[in-house]
Amino acid sequence: MAFLWWAVISSSSCCLLLLLLLLVASGTESVSVNDRPADCQARCGDVDIHYPFGIGLKCSRSKGFEIACNTSLNSSGVPTLAATNYSLPIQVKNLSVAPTPVVQVMLPVAYRCYDSQNTITKEFNGTTDLNKDGVYRISDTQNMLVVLGCNTLAYNKNGDTQGKGPYSGLYYTGCVSYCNDSQIAQDGMCSGVGCCHVDIPPGLTDNVVTFNSWNRSFQVGFSPCDYSFLVAKDEYQFRRSDLNKDLNRVKPVWLDWAIRDGGNACPPPDVLEKKKPAGYACVSEKSQCVNSTNGPGYYCSCLPGYHGNPYEYDDENHGKGCLDINECDLSNKDEYHCYGICKNTMGGYDCTCRTGYQPSGDGPKKQQCSPSFPVAAQLGLGIPLGFSFLMVVVLVTLMMLQKKKMNEYFKKNGGSVLQKVENIVIFSKDEIKKILKNNFEVLGEGGYGKVYKGRLKDNTLVAVKTSIEVNEDRREDFTNEVIIQSQMIHNNIIKLLGCCLEVDVPMLVYEFAANGSLKDILHGDSNCPVPLTLDLRLDIAIGSAEGLRYMHLSLSNTIRHGDVKPANILLSDKFIAKISDFGSSKLLTIDKEFTVVVAGSMGYIDPVFYLTGHLTQKSDVYSFGVVLLELISRRPTIYGKNCSLVIDFQKAYDQENSGRSLFDKDIATMEEDVLIVEEIGRLAMECMKGKIEERPDMKEVVERLVILRRSRRLRQENYHVSRPQLYLEKNNIEELHKSFGDDSTTSSAASPYDAIQSSCKESLITSTERSYI
Repeated sequence: MAFLWWAVISSSSCCLLLLLLLLVASGTESVSVNDRPADCQARCGDVDIHYPFGIGLKCSRSKGFEIACNTSLNSSGVPTLAATNYSLPIQVKNLSVAPTPVVQVMLPVAYRCYDSQNTITKEFNGTTDLNKDGVYRISDTQNMLVVLGCNTLAYNKNGDTQGKGPYSGLYYTGCVSYCNDSQIAQDGMCSGVGCCHVDIPPGLTDNVVTFNSWNRSFQVGFSPCDYSFLVAKDEYQFRRSDLNKDLNRVKPVWLDWAIRDGGNACPPPDVLEKKKPAGYACVSEKSQCVNSTNGPGYYCSCLPGYHGNPYEYDDENHGKGCLDINECDLSNKDEYHCYGICKNTMGGYDCTCRTGYQPSGDGPKKQQCSPSFPVAAQLGLGIPLGFSFLMVVVLVTLMMLQKKKMNEYFKKNGGSVLQKVENIVIFSKDEIKKILKNNFEVLGEGGYGKVYKGRLKDNTLVAVKTSIEVNEDRREDFTNEVIIQSQMIHNNIIKLLGCCLEVDVPMLVYEFAANGSLKDILHGDSNCPVPLTLDLRLDIAIGSAEGLRYMHLSLSNTIRHGDVKPANILLSDKFIAKISDFGSSKLLTIDKEFTVVVAGSMGYIDPVFYLTGHLTQKSDVYSFGVVLLELISRRPTIYGKNCSLVIDFQKAYDQENSGRSLFDKDIATMEEDVLIVEEIGRLAMECMKGKIEERPDMKEVVERLVILRRSRRLRQENYHVSRPQLYLEKNNIEELHKSFGDDSTTSSAASPYDAIQSSCKESLITSTERSYI
């Protein structure tokens, strides 16, 4: 919620304030353009400095326009505002003299930080006074006030009533931001949850932020500080991570400037016709005066047909003042059209039709010239023109029919429901064509359609999946599938970006997984296998388990995947595991315990499900156990001469309590590594137990894999323990959490996937294109 206070002062106070401003303005000396030294520096850093601005007081019109060039940090200099009441230098990022009088500066972020006892530990109110010499106003059209935090009220104050009203400031504006959990704040949303923003009034000359917060002890863990800042509207987009950022930050802000000495407005036209007043800034003969819309004063602009610096006397030889625009050289631009012969004139241009053509409609500056045909020729053209008109009518009719058909497809494919769902972008048919660029590069095919490689406007790679045709029997299934995936926002689940419903076969747009599927990584090109360290395999296992745990527990409706296998585990460019292919997923209400559906792939199907047709969470657990066996053995479910990986592991653990003979030699060379792999195998055996009630759930699977990874890291740090199975005792999981502390389920190590050598890059790319979703 946003609010705006305006403190009202008496008319006598307004008059007194205006009189004081006039007195200050009349006492300000200005330097005319002719009085400037010839060697004034024209550039500081990457910013051009044009009059009335100048580096140094002698080179600028007045103190308000003075720019300082600080070379202590950069040899080419950093421009800053010289005439301010702010103790720290205010950096100038952009400076415009004409046609728009603006300056872009970097202003600090105000903050207030708390500890767990709700005590203020650090505070800075972002005080900025830009108006020492009356030049600048904070732009009310290009800036906004942003407040970040949870349980936070912040507002800024501007101006001083000098005790003439109930408040100390002339203007107050601010907003309230609230959240009790950082997860409910959404990236890109600044509407009161973790972030709020409000427009500012015109006429602001300075900025002071005040924070009012309630008890903050609950939010300190994820939002220890409140922040408030002015920022250009197109320069900031909220991110959830902004709730816990460093304090010393600045934001780009636009300032409006004007000539505010020698009067508050442009002189009357009759005065300018007789003699320009002393100190009048618009010295170019081709310039005009424009009253400022943000505070008193005026600024200058070149007349139409001219461009340049209206604050300088005209000198075409040296490129000063307002210079004529050669519109004919710019005829390709929308502003200066000419469909005939263009001839430049001072302050404008002429456009005439070529020989044999005549103006039509609004003339050759607006539309094409028409041929100057005799009557006989016009009659001769009647028939073909009539035929052309008929063709146009037919074409328009076909387009209308096509549009009608696309609307029918949209409704048939569940568009009336899906367009109300959050987090889904509904792409049009034309947008999908642009994404695919008519280059239908197939990434993979499956029982639920094909997958093509595409690219968004920002060059982000995506995967476009064509689903099966949605008829009356399948419509609800398709709609539910899209709704399910839109609700699953997790780092270890492939993200659904949007869908296209204007085609007979609907399309889904997913994020792109650069490294393809786990199946291709494990069992792909045998001539150049991708190196997979034990650390990386643990990370992939934990990431996949996290995705399944989220599906099972994190939504109001319970989800079973139904087809967990390496082919449906995709890997990002950083080898982050992402669960994909929800063609078999089913949305179940919480009071249901199973669903009856034919799902899964041979070799991964839970025997209980195969016999009963009851798909439960423990069915996914069984399939994940098979995936763990493939990870530690690097063998498919059926290998050699019809050998079963599951049966061989079960025999090995039943007879020897170890599957060492089946382990991948690349990760089972050291005894310490073998012990870790053995425990992964034992966990897989528990996942595949015949009685589903004896199988662990995915939450326990994640915890046990994380503990294994902790134990391995502690060994690598020379922290000696006896055997890893000590960490796997179910009764000790809570105790181990306390002793080791929290551990992110996403690997923080940067090295495992860096081990993949460039010699296998071609093979890796091939596997990516071969398999997706």
